[in-house]
Amino acid sequence: MPTFNMEGKTVYYETYGQGKALVLLNGIMMSCASWKEFIEPFSANNKLILVDFFDQGQSEKLVGQNYDHTLQVRLVKALLEHIGLEKASLAGISYGSEVALEFAVEYPQLVERLVLLNATAATGYWLGDIGRAWNLASDSGESYYYTAIPGIYSPKFYNEKHDWMEKRQELLIPLFEDENFIGAMRRLTVSSDNYDVRHRLGEIKCPTLVVSCQEDYLTPLKEQEYLKEHIQDCCHVILPGSGHATMYEQPLLFATLIEGFINTAKTTYNI
Repeated sequence: MPTFNMEGKTVYYETYGQGKALVLLNGIMMSCASWKEFIEPFSANNKLILVDFFDQGQSEKLVGQNYDHTLQVRLVKALLEHIGLEKASLAGISYGSEVALEFAVEYPQLVERLVLLNATAATGYWLGDIGRAWNLASDSGESYYYTAIPGIYSPKFYNEKHDWMEKRQELLIPLFEDENFIGAMRRLTVSSDNYDVRHRLGEIKCPTLVVSCQEDYLTPLKEQEYLKEHIQDCCHVILPGSGHATMYEQPLLFATLIEGFINTAKTTYNI
């Protein structure tokens, strides 16, 4: 199990393949294990790096501690230093896209390209209250599941893939009953309360791809349109019919967009 120490805390990570470095940053409920189906395509042409944020997966659990995204940003910087990378491309989904944005404004010299899926520039009232609802429901695994999970998916996917959703339910409700896991989830959710990079988006210098999902009810389309308007070198793609969980609803397109944007040989065209 590859780990390193950052500020006295243990960080778990995994690496695969060779080539240009691609760091995938987890959504809030994810861990390195969540990327199992994507390791093969993302490591075929790249040095793929997975990492668990603090309070995720096999990284240290910060019981009784308060923190915000700046701690996770320092984790990403320490990860690149530990591996010996001068620069890397970052792809983040949801919570991971927020950390990626903060990293890109804080350390623009370290980011080659940036892919932001289901992203927002700030935790507004809408997203903040959704997070508070999750935490208020966290005393019961079943309550947490029905509060948090249905809204992550598009109605079409949720209805048509209901056998798959029932298997997720069987897996997740016991996990949400685990105080260690749900305590970490509460802390991760609270860590986003003061997130706001709206005033710094102009500092992002690298080519950036923003991906929206038409039926994302956590970070709606307007949030990514704001990013497109305020990041200088930014492309924007909208996926019709998909909800917040892009990687589950549209896995082939999800992988194609990230790999294609990260690896295209040319980003500037004189046309």
